[in-house]
Amino acid sequence: MLHVKLMKPFYTKKEGHLVKFVFAYQYFSIMKDDELFHFIPVEGKEIIVNLNTFQVENLSEVFVFQKGNRFIRLPLYQLLLVSDIHKHLQAILQEEREEVIEVNDQTRKEATDAIHFLEQANYSRMIDEALSSGDRAMFDALLTQQRESEQLHGGL
Repeated sequence: MLHVKLMKPFYTKKEGHLVKFVFAYQYFSIMKDDELFHFIPVEGKEIIVNLNTFQVENLSEVFVFQKGNRFIRLPLYQLLLVSDIHKHLQAILQEEREEVIEVNDQTRKEATDAIHFLEQANYSRMIDEALSSGDRAMFDALLTQQRESEQLHGGL
């Protein structure tokens, strides 16, 4: 059994529902029979995970590890079978998920603020229209709705 000693993506790239973890020298190493082999990016260098299914997408990617003049070539599917790489991938994905949640919360707040701004602009436009047409009942109703909306959203 191989043990992953270090597995830290050099960088991460998100493309839709896929996340690519790209590895470089000194960021990925494995232990085999008490010997440390370091990843070298001569063939495969990325692991692609589907964020919807959490499945690895590029199982045929070949990773190469080196110690001195000895090399270990492993397709990703085999590396997944004969090592504890799952634990490390889960930890990396958990960090990625926490960042996505933070971004989603920020995006949600920005969207809510934008919607509120547009609602207020629409109230102002409709109030102007009511004033232009001399519709006092519509003016009063819109003014009341606008104030309720502002109170609901903290008076932004």
